[in-house]
Amino acid sequence: MRLRRPKDLCSPVAGTAVPLADVPDPVFAEEIVGPGVAVEPLGDSSVAVVAPVGGQISKLHPHAFVITTGEGLDVLVHLGIDTVTLRGRGFEVHKVEGETVQVGDKIVTWDLSVAKKAGLGVTVPVIVLTGSPYTPEPLVWPGTPVLLGSPLLRLK
Repeated sequence: MRLRRPKDLCSPVAGTAVPLADVPDPVFAEEIVGPGVAVEPLGDSSVAVVAPVGGQISKLHPHAFVITTGEGLDVLVHLGIDTVTLRGRGFEVHKVEGETVQVGDKIVTWDLSVAKKAGLGVTVPVIVLTGSPYTPEPLVWPGTPVLLGSPLLRLK
């Protein structure tokens, strides 16, 4: 059975586009978990983190979540680098694992100042996990501002 190609992936946060190769974590920079792009959120205060695609939340942690689309693609959004060490501090989760979401639904509110005060990076990798028959291509140039929910990646 051939998968139907899902729609474009949208930015889960407002900020500036960053190539994965520039993310200071080899798991993301070397695309070990899959291809994608990253966004550097702006500011030091709380930001909304929204669903980049519609689907079911198949994994949900305060610092990361995976949405499985109706086409069977898994999309990971990871909030910051090594932010698992914060043990949930600075994150307010608004959904539950297994819940169905639409593009743009708020998943988490993230207080960037908590991560920054801990010396952690706040770059947000958006990854199409390995196993997808499609290759994500960025729709924005590195360094380009992206709006919350604006198109970020297209699957080819």
